[in-house]
Amino acid sequence: MAVKITETALRDAHQCLIATRMRTRDMLDIVEKLDDVGYYSLEMWGGATFDTCIRYLNEDPWERLREIKSRMKKTPAQMLLRGQNLVGYRHYSDDVVEKFVEKSYENGIDIFRIFDALNDFRNLETSIKTAKAVGGHVQGTISYTISPVHTPEVFVKMAQDLEAMDCDSISIKDMAGLLSPAAASEIITGIKEVVSVPVAVHSHCTSGMAPIMYYAAIEAGADMIDTAISPFGGGASQPQTEAMIASLIGTKYETGIDLQKFNEITPFFRKLKEKYRSICDPISETIDTNVILYQVPGGMLSNLVSQLKEQNALDKYQDVLAEMPRVREELGYPPLVTPTSQIVGTQAVLNVIMGERYKVIPKEVKDYARGYYGKTPVPMSGKMISLIIGDDEERITARPGDILPPEYEKGKKEAEEMGIAKSEEDILTYILYPAIAPKFLKGEAVEEELVISCGAPAANGASLSGVPTEFKVEVDGSVYEVKVEPTGYSIVAADNKSAAGSSATAAAPTNGGKSKNTPGAVTSSMQGMVFSIKAKIGQQVSEGDTVCVIEAMKMETAVNAPKSGVVKEIIVAEGDSVSPGDALMIIE
Repeated sequence: MAVKITETALRDAHQCLIATRMRTRDMLDIVEKLDDVGYYSLEMWGGATFDTCIRYLNEDPWERLREIKSRMKKTPAQMLLRGQNLVGYRHYSDDVVEKFVEKSYENGIDIFRIFDALNDFRNLETSIKTAKAVGGHVQGTISYTISPVHTPEVFVKMAQDLEAMDCDSISIKDMAGLLSPAAASEIITGIKEVVSVPVAVHSHCTSGMAPIMYYAAIEAGADMIDTAISPFGGGASQPQTEAMIASLIGTKYETGIDLQKFNEITPFFRKLKEKYRSICDPISETIDTNVILYQVPGGMLSNLVSQLKEQNALDKYQDVLAEMPRVREELGYPPLVTPTSQIVGTQAVLNVIMGERYKVIPKEVKDYARGYYGKTPVPMSGKMISLIIGDDEERITARPGDILPPEYEKGKKEAEEMGIAKSEEDILTYILYPAIAPKFLKGEAVEEELVISCGAPAANGASLSGVPTEFKVEVDGSVYEVKVEPTGYSIVAADNKSAAGSSATAAAPTNGGKSKNTPGAVTSSMQGMVFSIKAKIGQQVSEGDTVCVIEAMKMETAVNAPKSGVVKEIIVAEGDSVSPGDALMIIE
């Protein structure tokens, strides 16, 4: 039985190692070579690529899909779809799910790998049904994890359920590299005994077990495995493509792929890796068997590093890793994959950097506790539910999609009123990311830029000694404005984005010179972006009222009034970047 290979270099591999920052223009020249290899499929869209394109790269993700697909004549195009979450971080209404899947197929997707972070398959119903209706291949996916309730028998039953939902193939998604060779052998043997569709295995090298696990999975009957071209393989990414192909030569599982096909492909990606070296953190390339304790997925690892840098708290990395399994247990042992990885990870980060557990709770964590994401593997304790959402709210038990009213037409109307609805794809982009999409769709976004700032420059771009301190530097066709002063060192980013693509300390303060010490100041407790302002000047507010929402680490966190009073001044605007301690408004 020849094993088939899914190549992840254009999606998951760079999501794991360089926080999904590979630009479309850097991919296109190699697509035809990849198409000629003989892969089962080429994973090239979905996951975090959609978010990153519009948030950091000033690229249209739909155009990326079309550009890559136009160069693929032999190999099916594959995407990762988060069920009812699509490529966002919350559940979307059924009409949006249907429209998104239809447009994804229309723009070039052949294989839909569909999963739900909680393995609540009610959240897969609409996307599976729609993908089948338009003619796509549906790969129903099991999110693998380890916990007291996640037994081999449970995963085998999940596979049966997915086949019953008319999936064309089944994937075991081992996003954290937790699947051991023995467990893989037991689970896949069990699955192959009860289902008739092909089985794929996806893993990461974070723990170091993946290559050996793949071989055990293949011996147990796995039909496909996910790999990444060697410069973008290993570490938090997938096992290296060339190595897996070579290791199967001479066995009955030989792939039939000629290693000479990589004579141009591997050097291309090696050179590309060097181009992105500055945002490839060594942590993401390191094998760490402690992942078995921390259970951090590969794609989450590089983003976790980025988030901690964003909050100027990279020194808390180990503390956050230790906090994650504790939060995960308290939230009912969800598998750590987007969006639950973000929910658990962000709460763990906040628990550590705030110095008090659950002092700050993002909206998404509250929605999770309300049941809006689905049924947790283990019921959350009443104590935790009370801590997160209080005692008065009733949690839902229905399919989350059933409680969401249609939102496509409403989003379409809003987009049209803003003048950003040039296509149905644009409308979907706006609905998925209403906070950041308008700026992108209006053409006001800028590609991620790096500014090196060594203190506040003097007026007119000159230092006090008369030496110029402001420069324009062109790198790879992008012009960066650089400001330098010869005292102290700090790296910040133009348009308040860091080199890794996260918010960073702004070169110019957005707080009008006011700080946490200003009487009546309402301040930000973290680095982030002002998502929305809930109060107005002259408004009477009570202590605890939400007056502002900060988007940090892709989560929304409410800022509450520290005291009752009247809003005298609002210092920031929606879209502004803020740092810890920045004054947002003044309440008297």
